[in-house]
Amino acid sequence: MKKLPRKADSAHGKLSTAPLQEQIVAYLAAHAGPVNFHHLTRVLGLHGMDKREAKHIVRALADAGNIRKDGRKLLHPKHQTALVHVRVLKPHREGGFMAESVARDGIKAIANPVHLLMQPPRGRKGISVRTGYEVLAKLQKLPSGKTEEVSARVLKIISKPVQKFLAHVDMNANGSARISPTSKRHVEEDFLLTSGEVLKLGLQQGDVVEMEEHANRFSSAGRFSAVRKAGNIHTEFGLSQIALEEYDLPHEFPPEVEKAVKAMKPVVMAAPREDWRQVPFVTIDPIDAKDHDDAVAARWDEDPKNVGGFIIDVAIADVAAYLKPNTALDDHARLRGNSIYFPGRVVPMLPEKLSNDLCSLRPLEDRPALAMRMVFNDKGLKMRHSVHRIAMRSHAKLAYEHAQAVFDGGIFDTPLQVKTALGVLFACYQKLAHARDARGPLNLELPERKIKLTPQGTVAAVITPERLEAHKLIEECMIQANVAAAELLEQHKTPLIYRCHDIPTAEKLMGLKAALQTLQLNIPAGNDVRPTVFNRILRAVHGKPYEHMVNELVLRSQAQAEYTAQNYGHFGLNLRKYAHFTSPIRRYADVMVHRALIRAAGLGDDGLRDSEIEELPEIATHISATERKAIQAERDTSDRLIAHYLADRVGAQFTARISGLNRAGLFVRLSETGADGFIPRSNLGFGYNFDEKANIWRGRGRTQRYEMGMPLEVELIEAFPMAGALRFSIVGQAVTGSAAPRVGKANAPKNRRYR
Repeated sequence: MKKLPRKADSAHGKLSTAPLQEQIVAYLAAHAGPVNFHHLTRVLGLHGMDKREAKHIVRALADAGNIRKDGRKLLHPKHQTALVHVRVLKPHREGGFMAESVARDGIKAIANPVHLLMQPPRGRKGISVRTGYEVLAKLQKLPSGKTEEVSARVLKIISKPVQKFLAHVDMNANGSARISPTSKRHVEEDFLLTSGEVLKLGLQQGDVVEMEEHANRFSSAGRFSAVRKAGNIHTEFGLSQIALEEYDLPHEFPPEVEKAVKAMKPVVMAAPREDWRQVPFVTIDPIDAKDHDDAVAARWDEDPKNVGGFIIDVAIADVAAYLKPNTALDDHARLRGNSIYFPGRVVPMLPEKLSNDLCSLRPLEDRPALAMRMVFNDKGLKMRHSVHRIAMRSHAKLAYEHAQAVFDGGIFDTPLQVKTALGVLFACYQKLAHARDARGPLNLELPERKIKLTPQGTVAAVITPERLEAHKLIEECMIQANVAAAELLEQHKTPLIYRCHDIPTAEKLMGLKAALQTLQLNIPAGNDVRPTVFNRILRAVHGKPYEHMVNELVLRSQAQAEYTAQNYGHFGLNLRKYAHFTSPIRRYADVMVHRALIRAAGLGDDGLRDSEIEELPEIATHISATERKAIQAERDTSDRLIAHYLADRVGAQFTARISGLNRAGLFVRLSETGADGFIPRSNLGFGYNFDEKANIWRGRGRTQRYEMGMPLEVELIEAFPMAGALRFSIVGQAVTGSAAPRVGKANAPKNRRYR
C-alpha cells in the first residue's frame, strides 16, 4: 500500500506515516460525526493522484462495510469490532450456517464460532450463501468468552469457491468437441473445446470432463475451461462420477481431513481396554470386501443354569477411538453420512487409512473394538447382554461362500480352530433362526442383481448371487447386536438415534389389497397389520410364476426406514427397539450409537456429548437424507451401466415379465439381467384399451390382454444409456389367457431398503 510523506494532521496536531487506508479509517473513527469526502481530503492534505487514490479507497471501504456512506454522501465510521470476515463451514442446527472467523483486509479474527443468520433486515433482499463461501458479516451478539457462540448477519459475499461440474464429450469431425453438462443444476449452456484443448487432455468420444470456472467471473467468453478427464460414460467410474455430482454427494476429502488422518497413529491396546485377543473371532464378508466392520464368535454356555444355551460375541470396529467430535474429520464424516457402494468402487465415509486400515478388523492384527456379548437360552432367546471396549484379533477372514462351504463339509485349507469356531456359530444360528421365525419379521425374497465388470470398467455380466445360510447367520447376529445396543441405551436413559420403520399407510394397504384379491388372499380389515400377514401372502405364492411380482408388490406397500431420535419401532423386523450399531466404518448413525454406548457404560471420556444430544434430531434427519441420495445414486449408476451394456443389442429379443401398467403402456423386467424397460402404448397393437379399474390392457378378443406378471417375448428397439432407460416392443401377439392373477395398479418397480 502506498505511503504518504509526513504531513501535519490539523485535527490531531501530529505527523502520520500510516498507509492512506489506515489514516482514513482512523480519522473517521476519531471524528465526532460524519464528514464529506472534500473535508476528509482537506484534513489529510491530499491532492492530485493521492486524492484519486483516496476516492477508490473510500469506495472499497464502503463496499466492504468498514465505513458507511449515507444518502447525502456523508461518511460514517463503523466499528470493526462489530464486523467479522468468516468462512462458511456447514448448516447450523437452528437454521443458517456455522462459520469460522478469519483475518482479512484489516479485520481481526475472533476466536468464537459464528452462527450466520440468513434472514435479511426488513425491506432488504436476502443473500444466499453456501459452504465454502467467505462473507462479511455484522455481529449481532458480541462475544464475552472464547468458546461462546456469537450470531452475525451476512452483509456481503466476499468470495465463492471455484465452481466445478462434469460434462459429456461429443467429438466433432474437425477434432474439436462439443461438451454438454451432465447436470443442468449449475450450468445450462453447452461449450465448445478447441482441437488443441481436446489433444491436451487426450479426450475421446463419450469421455466425461471436469470443467472449472475461471477466476475472472466477469469474462463473457471462455468462462469455463476443461481441467481433467473424469472417466467415460461407457464405464462404471464415469457414470458413478456423474451420479455423485447429480446428487451433490461429496467424494473428495478436504486437505485438513487428509492432513489429520495422515498424522493418526494406531490406538494403544492397553487397560482399561479389555484384552479379548484370544477370543476366536472371524470376519465373514463379500469376497471383494476391503473394509471389515464386524467379527463374530460363539461358544456354548457352561453355566449349569443355562443348559443348551450359548454366548455370541459381536465385535465392531471402534471408530469412535479415532473419530473425535468437533474435528474436521468428524464434521466431514457427518456431512457424508454413509459410504456409497457402486458396482466397481466404494466412495467411503472415512478416508482409506481409517476404513481399510486402522479401523478395519484385518485378520491376525490387533484392533480396537466395541463388543456386544449376548447370552441366549436353548430356544435362541436373549437372556442378557453387555457392552465392552476391547482389544481383539480376527483369527480368519472368510468370504460367505468359503464359510458356507466349510459348514457344508467342503475340504478347504482352513485351520482346525476356524472350522471349530464356524461349527459352533452355525449350530447357534440354527437356534437363533427358530427364534427369528417365531418373531415373524417380514420375509421378502428379492435377490439383488450384481453387476460384474471387465478390467476396463464396462459390464461383463449381470448375475443374481445365491443367498446362503452364511448370509443369514451374519445378518441375524448383527440384528441381535443392534437390538441389544438400543435396549442397553434405553436402560441407561441415554438418548440415541434409532433405526425405525413405520407400518404401511392405509392408502398403500388398500392398493395392495385390491392387487391381491384375485389370488383369494386378503389383508385383514382394521389397523392390526403385522409382518406375519404379509408372510402368509408370500408363502401362498411361493414357487408360482408370479412369486417375484408379488414380492415386489408387498415391498412397494412398505414405508421407508429412517433414522430418528424418537422411537416408533421397526415394523419390517417386528422389533420394538432397534438401532444401527454394527457398521460405524460406513454409517455415521452407528458412530453416534457407539458414542452413546461409551457414555452410558462409562467406557471412556470420548462418549456422546451434551451438545451432540441436542443435535440428535438434526443429525438423524440429515443422515436419512444422505442415505436416500446414496441409494438413488447407486441405482441410477446400475441402470445406466446396464443400458450401455444392452445398447449394442438393439434388435435382440428377450424374455420378460410385465412389472407395471399405466395409461402410457407397460413396464417390463428382463429375466436375463433384471433390467427394467418400457413398452409404449403405440407398440401394443391396434384395438387395445386400458382398463384402469382392473389395471389391464384389454384387446378386442375376450382373452387378449396384458396384465401384471404376464411373461412376454420382447425386442429391444431403443436404448437411452444416460437416462438408464430401455424401450421395447412386443414380439408377436398378446398372450391369451392369464399367466398371472390380475392385480391392482402399479408403477415401475422401485427397490427400497427397509432395514
